[in-house]
Amino acid sequence: MKDESYPDRRGFLRRSIAIVPAATAFSAGGITGVTLAQPAPSAPAPGPAAAATPGAPYTPVYFNAAEWAFVQAAVARLIPSDDTGPGAIEAGVPEFIDRQMEGAFGHAATWYMQGPFVDVSPLFGYQKKMPPREVYRAGIAATDAYSRKQFSGKAFAQLDAAQQDEVLKGLEGGTVALDGVGATDFFGFLLQNTKEGYFSDPIHGGNKNAAAWKMIGFPGARADYADWVDRPGVKYNLPPVSIAGPQG
Repeated sequence: MKDESYPDRRGFLRRSIAIVPAATAFSAGGITGVTLAQPAPSAPAPGPAAAATPGAPYTPVYFNAAEWAFVQAAVARLIPSDDTGPGAIEAGVPEFIDRQMEGAFGHAATWYMQGPFVDVSPLFGYQKKMPPREVYRAGIAATDAYSRKQFSGKAFAQLDAAQQDEVLKGLEGGTVALDGVGATDFFGFLLQNTKEGYFSDPIHGGNKNAAAWKMIGFPGARADYADWVDRPGVKYNLPPVSIAGPQG
């Protein structure tokens, strides 16, 4: 949200792919730097997205109607569409985030989540008690409550674009205080998952038709490049490949 203009924001996305971990780009996003190897036998499976009926609208499995409206409005402001590429909505980011809430990431199933819970430097990453799905639920409710208080009874999704940006910047900077959840924790997950949903393998629900990969020229999970080894300077023009197969 610190990028004010669309071109600058788009440039940020192009640069950020260089720092997105490969595991995130190629598989399910959502594992943060605080992830520890503590397998939980009862953890829900983080499997690939279930096949949806072609053309059928997606029905969220975790978010309720009000939460779904918030997620769609928020990600549309974080990555708006423009003439250089799709926005978060066109890329299916809300669907990606909803699926992550029911997977291992949403439940923090593979994270060490025992106390004590104390304030530490942000360098240590997320160190709180609530798993991401609970942070989202509490964060959305609190942000909607804040928006209604500040903007004549309107929930976040009902605000105009400038007002939504103002609220998101307040969450990012911690100048907006939320009841029951840290504003920066909530915004951190929202921004992280939005970028992951935009660039992840399409098999997980986001990056529809590998549109974000096509925009930045990322080839995807192609098995080998042996045919291109002896062709220096020749533009690589094959379409990106998902784990599930070619994407257009």
